Amino acid sequence: MATPKLMQWPQLLYPQRLGRTRAEDLSVARTPFQRDFDRLIFSAAFRRLKDKTQVFSLSQNDYVRTRLIHSLEVASVGRSLGRVVGEKIVAEHITAADIGDIVAAACIAHDIGNPPFGHSGENAIRSGFQNWQKLQPALDLSAVQQADLDNFEGNAQGFRILARLEIPHRSGSLQLTCPTIAAFAKYPRQSQPGSNAKYGFFQADQELFATVAETVGLLPMGDGAWCRHPLTFLVEAADDICYLIIDIEDGYQMGYLSFGEVVELLNEIACLDISLEPGAEAEQVTHLRAKSIDILVKEAADNFLAHEAEMLRGEFEGDLLSLSSYRRALATINEKARRSIFQHPHVVGVQIAGYEVLGKLFVEFATALHQPENSKSQLVLQMLPIAYRPQADEDSYQQLLRVTDFISGMTDSYATRLFQQFSGISLL
Repeated sequence: MATPKLMQWPQLLYPQRLGRTRAEDLSVARTPFQRDFDRLIFSAAFRRLKDKTQVFSLSQNDYVRTRLIHSLEVASVGRSLGRVVGEKIVAEHITAADIGDIVAAACIAHDIGNPPFGHSGENAIRSGFQNWQKLQPALDLSAVQQADLDNFEGNAQGFRILARLEIPHRSGSLQLTCPTIAAFAKYPRQSQPGSNAKYGFFQADQELFATVAETVGLLPMGDGAWCRHPLTFLVEAADDICYLIIDIEDGYQMGYLSFGEVVELLNEIACLDISLEPGAEAEQVTHLRAKSIDILVKEAADNFLAHEAEMLRGEFEGDLLSLSSYRRALATINEKARRSIFQHPHVVGVQIAGYEVLGKLFVEFATALHQPENSKSQLVLQMLPIAYRPQADEDSYQQLLRVTDFISGMTDSYATRLFQQFSGISLL
């Protein structure tokens, strides 16, 4: 059978749930995609994002955003993007609101696999595995399995949560619709040995992802790889808009950026008449943020529609914000955030601590799983929840995934407390 050269919206939006054999009933009060959103909101993995780093880990400032708040904001922007685009691309039995709901649900889930301490947490788990492996006899890992662990990826962990871990006894776990899962999948490919390229699923979960890809008709792009679902570009744009603009607002609230710096950065996009009345600065920053997001949302939707045909052929590369008429202003914002926020000593110090915390925890639990006869290992295993303990028929790869499942699912605070206990710093 010849490979199709063009994805079709009716199949891309087909509301079949992972783990079920038939499409969802469209006649009920809540649409399938609203149900996706609700299942994610009520999931334990989503609730844990309230204590996971966005930028400022373990912050004492109640204003700044956690991963949970960031995800809600991205979903709000994503819903707007989806509805604007949906007015132009509605398919049979699908409304613009449905497309907005798919994008919103995928946005809610977009960070659900992130480990504690943000992106430095991913690097910490990678380093923990590599340091631990140096002390072990050769493990029986395939090249792709080795790449999964050498380059541990929060995006792949997110798919694993949605499709396997959140409700482990049920086929498809949360049983989200395939369009929502496909829109979530920013990197629909397996890991590449010898490469640091991002990927979207672990080798253990490839068959699950293949089911999603085949259900919605993603075009194959080689061994273990597919093109993106077109709506993924909207999810990515919503995330990019939020973190670029909102990190500046958080930087102001933390005192890392002055009011004048924020006006200079954001008013390149917002073009507002800024009042300099005493006491009105915070309100003006909020106004600048809201206007900037609104402008970028409208432009991103227009750029999506302009390149829709390329997306349906699997040929569109890059991201929607790279097409923005404000791309120079966005690059300046990104560079300013990097220098003034991400490289601030407090932020960097917490990232360094994250390496110590997650690296030690990985070594302790991986050693316990692979050397269970050791007396300390027997004690450490008692700290491992039953759901993460090894099964008799599991190989080294599956056991190591249990370690990454457990550690990546921790909150910042829980990981810190457990590290302190294991290090003898705290006995509570």
